[in-house]
Amino acid sequence: AGCSRNGEYPECSVLLVPYVPLSVASLPQVRATHPDCAVIFYFQEQEAKCLQLIRSESQNPVLPERPGLQGCLTEWDGVSCWSAMHVGQSQAVACPDIRHVFKKSKALIRRNCTESGWSFPSPPYYSACELEVIGNSNNMDSEKGYFVTMKALYTCGYSTSLAALFLAIGIFSCFRKLHCTRNSIHIHFFTSFILRGTAVFIKDSILFSNESIDHCTMSNVICKAAITFFHYSVLANFYWLLVEGVYLQTLLLRTFTSDKMYIWWYILIGWGVPTLTVCMWVITRLQYDNHGCWDDYTSLYRWVIKAPILLAIFVNFLIFLNVIRMLAQKICSLDISQNYKQQYMRLTKSTLLLIPLFGVHYMVFALFPEHIGVDARLYFELVLGSYQGFLVALLYCFLNGEVQAEIKRNWGKWQLSMASNIFNLATQDFTA
Repeated sequence: AGCSRNGEYPECSVLLVPYVPLSVASLPQVRATHPDCAVIFYFQEQEAKCLQLIRSESQNPVLPERPGLQGCLTEWDGVSCWSAMHVGQSQAVACPDIRHVFKKSKALIRRNCTESGWSFPSPPYYSACELEVIGNSNNMDSEKGYFVTMKALYTCGYSTSLAALFLAIGIFSCFRKLHCTRNSIHIHFFTSFILRGTAVFIKDSILFSNESIDHCTMSNVICKAAITFFHYSVLANFYWLLVEGVYLQTLLLRTFTSDKMYIWWYILIGWGVPTLTVCMWVITRLQYDNHGCWDDYTSLYRWVIKAPILLAIFVNFLIFLNVIRMLAQKICSLDISQNYKQQYMRLTKSTLLLIPLFGVHYMVFALFPEHIGVDARLYFELVLGSYQGFLVALLYCFLNGEVQAEIKRNWGKWQLSMASNIFNLATQDFTA
């Protein structure tokens, strides 16, 4: 099983790669997208080279055609390419050199050229070439069950998050008293989570809905658009978290300044920077690395997306430290009214919890190679990551005292209105 890091991000999708037969047709030159695809691409590349050698030898024979002097032509046996030889000669090849797949073995596989053709490989590939142990079990059924369970968990997580986020946006939009710059920023932040969850479902439906799909060589406009949309949503998600941190710091620095003047700068940061970054990434991929479905994490061009995310996390961490320092000064200050202190505390509790929660594990995993800590990475990025939207809605909306008070006030007004209507109907019936 492999993991589409969805561009290195805190989401990755489960991939169960089917067996892809090696055809004798011309093979697309694509780069490894997933760890399992590296095996397929390796054999495709070796087969393509062997077939090219066979075609060249058909035009310029390397074995002289003389009576009584026969030989074995170049042959591809599905694993290795055996060069043309005369009868009585033998040839030896090493095991396929695929990192993290086959163990380094000094064993050689030999084949003899006989009058009836090439002999069988000796020893057989399956005994000479030992596979690397991946994980704690080689049982494919248990591995498949594990990833199916993982997919069910993150699907449930994203569904729960989307429902909570839509409800939170509805609450902020319906109640006029909740219309302010702070809640407008929250709505944009919620929207970025909705885009992120939607992008995961879209990517899964296009790339991973059917096991018969050739994930390794899939390359079309639809799948590239899905990956591009996913990258954009993840970038927007991190940059709106950055906006939340910047807004909190601005609120602490400029207590008596209207924050409406900054809203367009916040929108420019939250949506504009991801748009510019993704456009640069698309142009770069089209120009220099237009291979596969663009969901590979082996390409160096992934840093066009990854670097801005790491930058946003780093800046947020600095804001995190600075806000703690300023908050201690503000709370201890006698010049700040009680209402402002309560406002600081409400927003600070939510934002300071989210900044380390969203970025710390990503910073840690970014420093290690992709094949290290796969189980922990999957757990954090798939299962826990899918519930982040629900946590955001919970902190900024459902547990917000201002929101709860407004809901109670409107609920009381609605009950009074309903009671008044019932009384009027009963009075009309009595007078009639």
